[in-house]
Amino acid sequence: MKTLRHAGSIAFVFGLFIMIFGGLPWAVVAAEDPATPWWLRTAVFCFVGGILVVLLSLAFEQMTPEAPTPADMEGAVPEMPVVSTSEIAGKKVSETLGLVQGHTVYAIWLGNDLSALVRLILGGELTEYTDMMGSARALACRRMAEKARELGADAVVNVRYMTTSVVGSAAELLVYGTAVKLGKARASRASKDTPKSS
Repeated sequence: MKTLRHAGSIAFVFGLFIMIFGGLPWAVVAAEDPATPWWLRTAVFCFVGGILVVLLSLAFEQMTPEAPTPADMEGAVPEMPVVSTSEIAGKKVSETLGLVQGHTVYAIWLGNDLSALVRLILGGELTEYTDMMGSARALACRRMAEKARELGADAVVNVRYMTTSVVGSAAELLVYGTAVKLGKARASRASKDTPKSS
């Protein structure tokens, strides 16, 4: 269904651009009362057909709800530990290297914007924007981890995310945290004082 919706979005964008950048100049330059050329008729059919395909695919998707599938986030998690806490279990922070951050401004293309607009009318999760934010988060997190690795860090702690809308469907995402070196955690006094059984 996602492929069908994507094809409809492509047809819509194709038809829209041909009508605007081809049809309007042709209407201005053409002779009086000319027959509509085949390429303009094709563009109009693509435009209307694309909208129809997107509407039908979203309506069908609404009738047969499926469990939401997460965006493909393979490779999104950096190799080093990235946590929102100030410490990592079983490890001790031996050195603080400083603040690291990753940043991106992400947008989706016009066809996905059309699908999201229709979904606003029909209701349901705006999966196009969910996927966009997931991709933006993964990219920003990877950039932060790369900067931490350049400093020689073993982990990033106290990680926080911030997001704002920039313009239209574009979103800015900032992730930041503290790059640290890790050492072995000291054994607790209680475990040292516990007598060994023979």
